[in-house]
Amino acid sequence: MDYTECRWKVFHNNQRYFNKKGTNVYVGQLIFLHILIIRKHRMFTDATDTEQRILPSRQDKNGAFLIDRSPTYFEPLLNYLRHGQIILDANVNAAGVLAEARFYGIEGAIDILTAMADEKELQRSGLVSFTRKDVLKAIMSTPTTSELRFQGVNFVGADLSKLDLRNINFKYAIMRGCSLAGSNLSGCCFERADLSYANLQGAQLIRVRMLCANLAAADLHSCNFEDPLGVPANMEGVNLKGANLEGSIMAAVNLRVATLKNAILRNCILRSAVLAGADLECCDLSGSDLHDANLRGANFKDAAFDLMLTPLHMSQTIR
Repeated sequence: MDYTECRWKVFHNNQRYFNKKGTNVYVGQLIFLHILIIRKHRMFTDATDTEQRILPSRQDKNGAFLIDRSPTYFEPLLNYLRHGQIILDANVNAAGVLAEARFYGIEGAIDILTAMADEKELQRSGLVSFTRKDVLKAIMSTPTTSELRFQGVNFVGADLSKLDLRNINFKYAIMRGCSLAGSNLSGCCFERADLSYANLQGAQLIRVRMLCANLAAADLHSCNFEDPLGVPANMEGVNLKGANLEGSIMAAVNLRVATLKNAILRNCILRSAVLAGADLECCDLSGSDLHDANLRGANFKDAAFDLMLTPLHMSQTIR
């Protein structure tokens, strides 16, 4: 857009004005020059229109119009009219600038500032998702001897793939659609966390605590749950309905009373796993190793057992 070039000077009395010829406009105690070529924003298009838009207002002896508004909130709008960007200093509230944009009728700025003000409000209420940058900043600023807690934090849709997130507390965290593919999540706590539709493909999940977590429709293809020291992952009561765990190493994992309806567990290693009371209806266990697994009270209605490494009657143990 072709805007009139404006420059400003600061005088000893701290009053600012633009040294381009035109109608001066006082905003609060600061003097801004009338900008000529801004018809697209419908603001101060000419002296006559200015009088109509801001009446009633006073004029000084030089014909400058007085507008009793905040110069702090007006200045970002003036910069927007120069280069088309809204840039706010740290001490300038987006909601205040938005109110000024509405007063002056600067439509393009209104759309931008509305989004900025809404985002700030969501941040204050804790509804904005944490990002990869937020997590990395927290990790780098936390001593290795301290526990890092993201309890109840919103990570919806965040990309946390291929990160070292060992031993972090994600209890009650909201992680729907979050990408954790290839991440090291060993020792993490996901108790009652929402990981539905999350991507954990190839993640390290040694000694994880996922009691009553929601992993419905999550992708856990080729994950590793087996601890070399023998400490089992605890996933008691977890919801894995429709989840994909194909090729995962789940030796000794605790899936007591877990929901695995329609889950894919093809070629999984489930040696010594606890599946007592689990719902495995329509679950695909083809090619899986269930040697010495505890299947007491499990629901196998319409489950698939093709090409199993160990016959089911030999796998089942009563404990």
